[in-house]
Amino acid sequence: MNKAELILAIAERSELSKKDVEKAFKALTETVTEELVKGGNVQIVGFGKFSITKRAERDGVSPHTGELIRVKASKTPRFKAGKALKEAVNGR
Repeated sequence: MNKAELILAIAERSELSKKDVEKAFKALTETVTEELVKGGNVQIVGFGKFSITKRAERDGVSPHTGELIRVKASKTPRFKAGKALKEAVNGR
């Protein structure tokens, strides 16, 4: 399911217009992004938690040349599924 299909499905289920769902979806993604940029977390009980993990600087291998390279430290967004979502996916 892509973004357009998700917005259509939410609009049909909620009986809201596609335009209103698009605005809400954009607000949700922007808000989550802004919170993660600030270093915070976003937890939706039963669904999951969005957070940031830090990756240390490390050695790697260039796939093109095979030579050793240094990979810089970085931050990576992470999503951890909540209990209710895990149970739904596993049919419990």
